[in-house]
Amino acid sequence: MNDVELFWEELMQENLPIWQQCLDSDFLQQMGKGTLSEDCLKGYMVDDSLYLREYAKVFALGMLKAKDMETIRNYYSLLSFVNEGEGATRLRYLQHFGLDDAQVQKLEQRRENREYTQTMLRAAEEGEGEAECMMACLPCMLSYSWIFKRLLKQYPQVKDTIYWQLVRDYASDEYEQACEEWIQFTKKVCQNLTPERRLRCKEIFFACSMHELHFWQMSEHPRNDI
Repeated sequence: MNDVELFWEELMQENLPIWQQCLDSDFLQQMGKGTLSEDCLKGYMVDDSLYLREYAKVFALGMLKAKDMETIRNYYSLLSFVNEGEGATRLRYLQHFGLDDAQVQKLEQRRENREYTQTMLRAAEEGEGEAECMMACLPCMLSYSWIFKRLLKQYPQVKDTIYWQLVRDYASDEYEQACEEWIQFTKKVCQNLTPERRLRCKEIFFACSMHELHFWQMSEHPRNDI
């Protein structure tokens, strides 16, 4: 196993236990069982909308720091997925709840959401380049694939609930393939990192995985402003 593969294996071993905690959260377990309140789902969709606005800025920073067109195309593909893939499903749920994106964007991020996006943006701004940007955005992408595939296996009956559109998007083979492409790009930009930079990348990935857990825990409680 070469250095970058070893680095990646260590990342997964260190963070999979956090993703398991996310899967075990009340929000996702109730979703799988079909017992999650629509108020909690509505709150999650609002917070996700506010999150994705800031998340997209991480890719913009990545493009700004890019030194070649391959890197720009990679960040563009990520931004396109957020806008066209995740965005379409999110807007359908907002419409179901009688909300539109213009209304939602006037709301404040909840504390856990705000702390998460600030961590990502700071990592992208202060980092030396692509490696730090990818460490900031990958925990969200990869954990969703890992979590929702397992949620579907644990609760196949979720297909008959209002949550199915969300679960289907992230449990799909197409999403898994997209994640694999982003992993391969990340491995490429993480080659030949200094020990200090490799440690910093691990710290960013771990911090953002923890923020994922806090986001799911936050979502167990409805918002009081919608």
